[in-house]
Amino acid sequence: MAEHTSSSITIEAAPADVMGVIADFARYPEWTGEVKEAEVLSTDAQGRAEQVRLVLDAGAIKDDHTLAYTWTDDEVSWTLVKSAMLRSLDGSYLLAPVGTGGDRTEVTYRLTVDVKIPMLGMIKRKAEKVIIDRALAGLKKRVESVPGA
Repeated sequence: MAEHTSSSITIEAAPADVMGVIADFARYPEWTGEVKEAEVLSTDAQGRAEQVRLVLDAGAIKDDHTLAYTWTDDEVSWTLVKSAMLRSLDGSYLLAPVGTGGDRTEVTYRLTVDVKIPMLGMIKRKAEKVIIDRALAGLKKRVESVPGA
């Protein structure tokens, strides 16, 4: 199994509210920073995104890629379908309720990225960590600042 990077954060909202923000791809440019465009290309029988095209501008890495998504009640995972710059991009958000009130969620983000250009493993892991930390901070801010998000 390829090395991955992961990190977790606790969000003051129910898991369903957190998943609602994660599933709302049209709003990604509002809170993710690096995602400039998001277009749902196909959906499953429940109306959840199956394939999404994302235009990414993360400074040194600019890419237009398509990801395939798999959903459960407490996890969403994705894998790369096509990309100009990336060889692979596998990740997931895992949601777990915290406490007994049902209004706090621990979100764990796992990510593995492989770029087509040569890059040292240590530098790649650091880039993954930056992406994860920014995504979790953006998700937390978005969920906690938008009532009923």
